[in-house]
Amino acid sequence: MTTAQRSRGTVLAVDDDPNALEAIASALGSLDYDVWRTVDAQVVLETAKRRQPDVILLDLVMPGLDGFEVCRRLKADPDTRLIPVVILTGQGGRDARIAGLDVGATDFLRKPCDLMELEVRVRNLVEFRHLTQELDSAEGMVLSIARLVEARDEGTGEHCERLASMVKSLGRRLGMEDDEVVALERGGYLHDIGKVGIPDAVLLKPGRFTEDEWRIMKRHVEIGNEICSPLRTLRPVLPIIRHHHERLDGSGYPDGLRGDEVPFMARVFQVVDIFDALTNDRPYRAALSDQDALRTLEEEKERGWWDPTVVNVFRSMIEENISRAS
Repeated sequence: MTTAQRSRGTVLAVDDDPNALEAIASALGSLDYDVWRTVDAQVVLETAKRRQPDVILLDLVMPGLDGFEVCRRLKADPDTRLIPVVILTGQGGRDARIAGLDVGATDFLRKPCDLMELEVRVRNLVEFRHLTQELDSAEGMVLSIARLVEARDEGTGEHCERLASMVKSLGRRLGMEDDEVVALERGGYLHDIGKVGIPDAVLLKPGRFTEDEWRIMKRHVEIGNEICSPLRTLRPVLPIIRHHHERLDGSGYPDGLRGDEVPFMARVFQVVDIFDALTNDRPYRAALSDQDALRTLEEEKERGWWDPTVVNVFRSMIEENISRAS
């Protein structure tokens, strides 16, 4: 997308009054925005999903579904939930505003609209939408780098995919919030992204590391933290990236954290990470069976390395999977 294209905005305007639509289009046209017009609720939903406007101006009154229900559906759909929705209403009361906020409206404008206010609010929302899209693009780029890191280290196979799936299931079993489960899943892909800064001679070495090589290898958690920390959307994943090699007895790295100093997100993630490493082939050893890997986790839990509650819940989850498969 060129700079010129990015400076433009796209607005979907919905109103049952043709004169109001014409006034909106004229006001926003002076900002060099494309204004798509409709009075049909179903067209709003289809256009928002297919064409991804920067802002939706939504009248409450239209044939079929009302504006509240249209807004609710837009916010329930992952493809359209981040599009700002401004409700246009002649109902200026508190109840209408609360109802709009309840279905996810971003802002409100009284009808008939003050066109100068309309221009300012829409311009601000278009700029915010473009910023959000830039963050999404940056996050996508980081995830792509993580995939390249996995491909570079042939010994890990589909490690990231397996981790993301298992840790998501474990997070739900532990009763974690939805946003925490999302962070765990992203951690599956991003936890080792810092290995992009580790030389091949170290990363791909089949034998044991020398002391110097091990010091270089341990840097990957700090490098990963540095890569992801500028991205606001990835901040919930940072405790996983930096601390998934800590141990509760303080013998881990990079910070030697002990007990509750180790973030709970990292404590959840590391149990799955260790299990997956144990149950898949590595250049220096063959894969263990699930049962043998669980026994190893139990031994390490007793040694004070891993969170007992997390290990116990994870063990139950794996044993159920074993039972279903047999």
